[in-house]
Amino acid sequence: MYYVKKRIEISAAHRLDLSYPSKCSAIHGHNWIITVECRSHKLNSDGMVTDFTLIKEMVTDRLDHTVLNDVLPFNPTAENIARWIVDTVPNCFRCEVQESEGNSAIYETDI
Repeated sequence: MYYVKKRIEISAAHRLDLSYPSKCSAIHGHNWIITVECRSHKLNSDGMVTDFTLIKEMVTDRLDHTVLNDVLPFNPTAENIARWIVDTVPNCFRCEVQESEGNSAIYETDI
């Protein structure tokens, strides 16, 4: 099995639609740290699992310096963002989204 991991830092704002009163319901920003992990039993024709540039294009270029509510079709919790990245990036099986020091969410698939 081959593995690649890319660590990405972005700045983005969001507001959460919650079922309880919270200051997170107001728009606010984070300096997010996102770790994308991909794997494959074999390498593609270029000798890669997933190109690091492709990961950057799919995550950084879409999310950096945005209001996440405007570019993602779901409530942009760290958990939902991690799931979206796993579902979006080719060969991605695990993603950790850290929205602030000490607060992160991980989504991992069994596939």
